[in-house]
Amino acid sequence: MLLKQRSVVLFSGGIDSTTALHWALHQAKDVQALTFDYGQRHKVEVRAAGMAARKLGVPRTVIKIDLGQVGGSALTDPAIRLPRYKKLSELRLGPPATYVPFRNGILLAFAAGWAEARAIREIVCGFNIIDSPDYPDTRPEFVRAMERAVNVGTKAAFGGAGMKITAPFIRMKKSEIIRWGLAHGADYSYAVSCYAGDEIPCGTCSSCLLRERAFAEAGARDPLIERLGRRRRP
Repeated sequence: MLLKQRSVVLFSGGIDSTTALHWALHQAKDVQALTFDYGQRHKVEVRAAGMAARKLGVPRTVIKIDLGQVGGSALTDPAIRLPRYKKLSELRLGPPATYVPFRNGILLAFAAGWAEARAIREIVCGFNIIDSPDYPDTRPEFVRAMERAVNVGTKAAFGGAGMKITAPFIRMKKSEIIRWGLAHGADYSYAVSCYAGDEIPCGTCSSCLLRERAFAEAGARDPLIERLGRRRRP
């Protein structure tokens, strides 16, 4: 009997990581989910991710770190104002205030150590760059560089099994990611995206605006909004 490939999914609970989790399950992998409570203001996503993982029957581990000590981001430092917009065209070029310095590198490093300790050889993540090109730690070259670093800095350097970092949607638009997810049974009704810190979308942060556009482009209703109903802010 062939054993399933063991994979761990970086699972924040948002749209991208929810789709990545379904992608890993669709590949018939032995899947675990890894969620990071890193001091983000939108900590509601941690609870929502737990509910989503339970519904899928996927084992989930939460690792708590404090990236507030790093600073430099509106997501971890309450003294930095969260940018608000009326429309996406107001977003400026360059890393936004919601960029957490080297967050994905830090999370992948933790995930690599956690995976190596459990003989898991693949880390799956929902990184994508098309709709959010100004985040430096979601690019294909970043993923390749981190994979090389992991394999140089773990037992793989001494002939052990190598580790793979897989980002299946990295060159897809968010609307394409949503279409794939809906076609493969992804449930986005608990996939929280809002940076403001509440389950109810604020509708004015960049994440809310990108989400709204993506569902419109996908030609689909947002299951989170459908579930929340009248609780949504005007």
